[in-house]
Amino acid sequence: MPSNDVRILLQAAVPTAAVGAIAAVVSGVVAGGEGVVGAVVATLVVILFMGIGLYVLQRTAKSLPHLFQAMGLMLYAAQILLLFIFLAAFKNTTLFNPRAFALTLVAGTLAWIAAQTRAHMKAKILYVEPDSSAPKNGDKPEKTGHSS
Repeated sequence: MPSNDVRILLQAAVPTAAVGAIAAVVSGVVAGGEGVVGAVVATLVVILFMGIGLYVLQRTAKSLPHLFQAMGLMLYAAQILLLFIFLAAFKNTTLFNPRAFALTLVAGTLAWIAAQTRAHMKAKILYVEPDSSAPKNGDKPEKTGHSS
């Protein structure tokens, strides 16, 4: 992963983890141990889903830029589908508090989106990558200096 992508990933994951930690403390006070587990699981789900999504979109943008928008829409649909599958699998669980899980999931997702937006706005990413060493369009390289 290029350094810009890693930087954006970290700038989104760290605030999301902080929101998850705060949610775990609040959930622990309100719902006890099950609330803490629900908040931690939700935070991990958000970081995992959104992190994989960011990675896939970055790779798509570099290798298949004409499919970027369609891939983004498909990725978000796949994330929602995977979340529904996750929720269906743990529908009747007593492992964690569903309300703490749901609220942390929403708060973590909003934190990720805000942090990722901020990171993209602050990043100085070139739209066109200059390559002065390679000839362009079959042109012969210019001679510099003395002629032989």
